[in-house]
Amino acid sequence: MSEVPLSPVGREEIHKLEAALLIASLFSKEAMEELRNPEGRLTWVDSLAVAAAALARERGKMPVSQIAEELGRTEATIRSHLSGRTKAGKLVRETYERFVREGVRIEIPEIFRSVQQTLVDDQRARELEELRRRAQELEEKVSALSSEVERLRAVRTSVAGLLDELEAQVRRIREALGGL
Repeated sequence: MSEVPLSPVGREEIHKLEAALLIASLFSKEAMEELRNPEGRLTWVDSLAVAAAALARERGKMPVSQIAEELGRTEATIRSHLSGRTKAGKLVRETYERFVREGVRIEIPEIFRSVQQTLVDDQRARELEELRRRAQELEEKVSALSSEVERLRAVRTSVAGLLDELEAQVRRIREALGGL
């Protein structure tokens, strides 16, 4: 995430910083604790999003009035987030300061890694099940073809027996005709 500017210039860079701040803040321990409460979950995520958007725009040199207008919030709300008077504002500011100190790095919590591994394992299990199903289908086709081959061999044997009988009859008829 080294392409995320800490002093954005222009909309695209502001959006990159906003996204990095929001994601890194969401993955923080403090945010995870807040997200455990189902009643305030949506409010908390919204507050983090507004705080991240406000800070990114402030770093892009936008005035508070313009930030408030763009985000559809009051100037007082934007100032509260930017000054760190809200939990979300404080957390986003700490995330930004960490970016300044350590560079932009977004660490995925262990729980997401285990979820990701579970998804990979589930995908592999589905693929393996699909391969087993296809193998079973192929085994059934091979079995059907083997049965057909055996049936055709039996027909061939029967036809060979009939040919032998016909040849024997032809020889008898020739002998009978040759003897006349």
